[in-house]
Amino acid sequence: MKEVRKAVIPAAGLGTRFLPATKSMPKEMLPLIDRPVIQYVVEEAIDSGIDDLIIITGRGKRAIEDYFDDSPELEMHLLDHGKHETLKTVRDVSSLVDIHYIRQKEPRGLGDAILRAEKHIGNEPFAVLLGDDIIRNHTPCTKQLIRIYQQTGRSVVAVEAVPREKVSSYGIIRGTPVSPSLCRIDEIVEKPRIEDAPSNIGAIGRYVFTPEIFGCLGQTSPGVGGEIQLTDGIRILLQSQEIYAHAFQGQRYDTGDKAGYIKVIIDFALENPETRDDVAGHLLSLERQRPDNLRADRSMSRLTAEPFEKH
Repeated sequence: MKEVRKAVIPAAGLGTRFLPATKSMPKEMLPLIDRPVIQYVVEEAIDSGIDDLIIITGRGKRAIEDYFDDSPELEMHLLDHGKHETLKTVRDVSSLVDIHYIRQKEPRGLGDAILRAEKHIGNEPFAVLLGDDIIRNHTPCTKQLIRIYQQTGRSVVAVEAVPREKVSSYGIIRGTPVSPSLCRIDEIVEKPRIEDAPSNIGAIGRYVFTPEIFGCLGQTSPGVGGEIQLTDGIRILLQSQEIYAHAFQGQRYDTGDKAGYIKVIIDFALENPETRDDVAGHLLSLERQRPDNLRADRSMSRLTAEPFEKH
């Protein structure tokens, strides 16, 4: 069985949920304290044994390539000013892993973005890591999936239970349990209505695929949103191969969601020695002030409402 040594990170999306910030900045480059989101995803791939990484980019994504490239002018400036620790950090970024870039010329969906990597992947199994999801665990989520692939020889999808109100934002599966954290997928539906969903178990942004997924994506017609959906390609692959779903271990943050992005910033700031005390103190002060703020809000409501009640 071939080892999983290659991975694809689709990063060609328009980032419309974060406009206008993403008008000039790729959403994958939004900062989490002092590192962009995509660096955490790249590091997960490396920690999972990946040594050949393909990032699918699009128009306006040049900042991603620049970030992982050498920066001679910046490095010289840091060296001249004796900032050796910062210099090491900058140099470490550009030497993380062998990265290739492939452009998706128009946003035609996640399935189409992955299909762009077919020539580079060839006839090998590969991982897919979506840049919106950061998953933290002592055993990286991608490594968990690779281990299951090594046991089964089949494609594996990371899943978790999602809130009822979020079901329509995910590919939702129905499966047959194999072990407490693993099942064979019987059905997968892209962004179903709550009443049509086969469960509340959603596919999140980590996959390991056999190379046959490319042929299935090539057969896929535009689906939800007029795009080539990865979920539809998985449905076709299910007709010829078993596919597994793994309830991964770890903490997941959806940075593509505004609230999720704020949560991960807070959690990371509370772990960072440089920011922990200030942020913790600020949060405590907000908690102490909350009752007063609520009382002030109620008072303002009375002040604005009373004149209308008198007329």
